[in-house]
Amino acid sequence: MKTRILGTQGLEVSALGMGCMNLSFGTGKAAAVNDGIKVIRSAYEKGITFFDTAEAYGPYTNEELVGESLKPFRKDVIIATKFGMISDTGINSKPEHIRKVVEASLKRLQTDYIDLLYQHRVDPNVPIEDVAGTIRDLIQEGKVKYFGLSEAGAETIQRAHNIQPVSAVQNQYSIWTREPETSVLPICEKLGIGFVPWAPIGTGFLTGKITPDTKFDSDTDLRAAFPRFTPEAIRANMPVVELLTKIADRKNATPVQIALAWLLAQKTFIVPIPGMDKIEFLEDNIKSVAVELAAKDLQEIEEGLAKITFQGARLNDELLGLSEE
Repeated sequence: MKTRILGTQGLEVSALGMGCMNLSFGTGKAAAVNDGIKVIRSAYEKGITFFDTAEAYGPYTNEELVGESLKPFRKDVIIATKFGMISDTGINSKPEHIRKVVEASLKRLQTDYIDLLYQHRVDPNVPIEDVAGTIRDLIQEGKVKYFGLSEAGAETIQRAHNIQPVSAVQNQYSIWTREPETSVLPICEKLGIGFVPWAPIGTGFLTGKITPDTKFDSDTDLRAAFPRFTPEAIRANMPVVELLTKIADRKNATPVQIALAWLLAQKTFIVPIPGMDKIEFLEDNIKSVAVELAAKDLQEIEEGLAKITFQGARLNDELLGLSEE
């Protein structure tokens, strides 16, 4: 497995990370604990060293799963988790709450330090300087190693970085969700900050396995409420899958591998974290690291995308309201 560097503080991770959320929450029923452990440990055995979770996933159960899975090789992996998206009062990044969450996350993860700690969503009621200062203190205390932001905009990233260097920004980014290219990727490049795309295969859409007839359980699958996953939107957005499939067939690859290889080709500081909740998905995803997209391939993708108008917002109103575009 190739590696990449996130930020300028020395955080080295596998070129492809693992989003662990789907094992517990978000796109269907939670996996049995033993099955989840097998998937995570298989990812490690295949070379993945970067594992992403959050207190909000489950909530709480995904951190417990990740902690149990990675305990045998804790010193050989990078665990990223997040704070601030859930509390008794909703979004909460008050310094005292951050400290409370960190202590609870450490216990669930069965560790005495968190490698990469993200603010899950920007809190409009707490200055980002206070958040960054709290993380700076936790780093000095040895409870956290690196600081990250999720769904943050360029101004917030700059202000946070002024207080405590940001190692990684995790925003939604994929071949059909390209908003970060406007200002977030440029500020990350300017400041030497790594970028970690979540939903890099379009929350499953870019696999080509979702059709207008696909049903999403509103009780267990967040996509049931996403505007981009209505039957009408799926039908309208199928040309992007056709584009990926065309290139994949030519390169003896899969649409997933092309979608991930496209991200890896955008910037050397990008590390996607696809959700891999089944062992059979691991190999497909990991092969993307070896897929080489030539300049003509990337140009073909750009020309193809220019002819597609995507239908539907990337998230529902509730989650969009938590994002800082």
